[in-house]
Amino acid sequence: MLQTALRYSHTLLKEIIQPGDQVIDATMGNGNDTLFLSELVGPEGKVYAFDIQEQALANTREKLGDAAPQASLFLAGHETIETNVPEDQPIKAAIFNLGYLPNSDKTIITLPETTKQAMDAILKRLTVGGRMILVIYYGHDGGAAEKNEVLNYCGDLPQKSYNVLTYQFINQKNNPPILVCVEKKKGSQE
Repeated sequence: MLQTALRYSHTLLKEIIQPGDQVIDATMGNGNDTLFLSELVGPEGKVYAFDIQEQALANTREKLGDAAPQASLFLAGHETIETNVPEDQPIKAAIFNLGYLPNSDKTIITLPETTKQAMDAILKRLTVGGRMILVIYYGHDGGAAEKNEVLNYCGDLPQKSYNVLTYQFINQKNNPPILVCVEKKKGSQE
């Protein structure tokens, strides 16, 4: 059976993340990806997780408990990756769930401008063979603009430096999420 976009994102991450790696959860949300990434990198690794909502931070802290001291949680937007993750810090993977925090205020959404800043910061730090994954939820006000920005940005990445994959069910109703995976190639100068 085909995997949902979210489940497939985890498959793509499991393929490459090793214990000790440094990774980013660009949209902490309820902490599911932060916990998943923490388990993959283990106690020797590092997870940098970002969200602008205090509820997301509280939900993530509760989900992690004492199980993931390797997770650094930032009450800040993902556009602050540039300042909160050391520039010389190699990043093996990053994940975004774009849209809004489930079961919360649907007017607080991720934005095309800040998402683009975050993607720029991640790609500067991404290791060869590393992956940046975006799961785009776009059925809300402002969602289509962000979807278009992300797809255009990723579609314009140079083929010699990156592989870019999209994954989406096209026969489902209600704007099924789109998964985008950007993988840095060997020999990439970016």
